[in-house]
Amino acid sequence: MAKKIDELVESVSKLTVLELSELVGALQEKLGVSATMPVAAAPVAAGAEAPQAGADAGGGNQTVTMTGSGTNKIAVIKALREINQNWTLMEAKKMTETLPAEILKDAKAEDVKSAADKLKAAGATVELK
Repeated sequence: MAKKIDELVESVSKLTVLELSELVGALQEKLGVSATMPVAAAPVAAGAEAPQAGADAGGGNQTVTMTGSGTNKIAVIKALREINQNWTLMEAKKMTETLPAEILKDAKAEDVKSAADKLKAAGATVELK
């Protein structure tokens, strides 16, 4: 049994982020499960939006810090690579493992909102400063 798992891990590690995303979708469909965040986690994400509203009113640049990567790290890694396409798969993966991770620093409000929305949709917890 361990050999099968080792072979599977080796195969999965060679996939691209897009292929991993497709794999997750196919497994969800086949097994009838969902990798979305539980409803109980919604208040955490809603609380993270409060600083953003005040910061938009005052203008200026903001910083996005990821404080939690959630349960679906593949989706978070994909979101990170959408935010910054120069990050490698390994860099994005490392960000999900070494928290807190600064995602954007001194960015415009619309970039901050876009990045925060992508990360939250993927299940990550973010903090805006």
